[in-house]
Amino acid sequence: MQGKFDRGPVEFKSHIVQQEGEVMAIATRDVMSVPQTQSIISAVATMTECGFRRLPVTDAGTKKLRGIVTSGDVIDFMGGGDKYQLVKVRHNGNLPAAVNESVRTIMTAQPETLPHDAHIVDALKIIVGKKIGGLPIVDDKGVLAGIVTERDVLRMLAAEHSPLFVEDAMSSSLRVTAPDSPIAVVTRDMTTFRFRRLPVVSDDVLFGIITATDIMRYLGSREVFSRLTTGNIAEVMNLPVRTLMAGTLFTTTPGTPVNEAAREMLNKNIGALPVIENSRLVGLVTEFDLVRAFSEE
Repeated sequence: MQGKFDRGPVEFKSHIVQQEGEVMAIATRDVMSVPQTQSIISAVATMTECGFRRLPVTDAGTKKLRGIVTSGDVIDFMGGGDKYQLVKVRHNGNLPAAVNESVRTIMTAQPETLPHDAHIVDALKIIVGKKIGGLPIVDDKGVLAGIVTERDVLRMLAAEHSPLFVEDAMSSSLRVTAPDSPIAVVTRDMTTFRFRRLPVVSDDVLFGIITATDIMRYLGSREVFSRLTTGNIAEVMNLPVRTLMAGTLFTTTPGTPVNEAAREMLNKNIGALPVIENSRLVGLVTEFDLVRAFSEE
């Protein structure tokens, strides 16, 4: 999904990102985490109930960071990529058995982190430069001290006025899916192309948007088990993706100021807005797109 801001490394010359504020000023300090021995289903249920897209994994006693499990890890496990082998091979496709494995089997070990005395610009360089949506913060002993996300950074940057519009930041070359695409195909596309969301389009009309969080919620809410008959994951992952889509669809236009789009995302607690012009989908603007646009201004 290429946009106008996919131009290589960011130099961070803006006065906005040169501030010397410490990252803990915008980070979440009281961070929920789970031990490595916690089951996958329990960890995913926690993420679903709390509305998290990522959950640090720590030692039970010391709280030293050991990894992080994200919505991307979960869809990888459900059929998107290498972590699906845990279900397919080790458990012969049996989902109820696989989800009781420990979360360490699907977590991202040794994730990118920040020291507790890092500055906001340090977080911004990693979030934009490496396209990482959230960074655990650790103290000198490796103990989890907080977490900072692209949403935290966007909230700070959006307070500054920008002359840019959505069309300056949006991605216009989109990968989309159809309402009747199997969930398994969507998880595979998301994992392969490292997308967190896909517009769902039917006959050139926007039907909705499916996110990694929607698919994770399918497992975390245990809805997936109510649809299981044989226990094999294939029967629930071959359902059309439209079965997971719910809620109100919020959109924006190319001429909307980026500050207004940022406020909409923050107020509605959503990570992206489809961009509509003349009743047609012309792009998608995400939290990441806006963070990058503000930082490059």
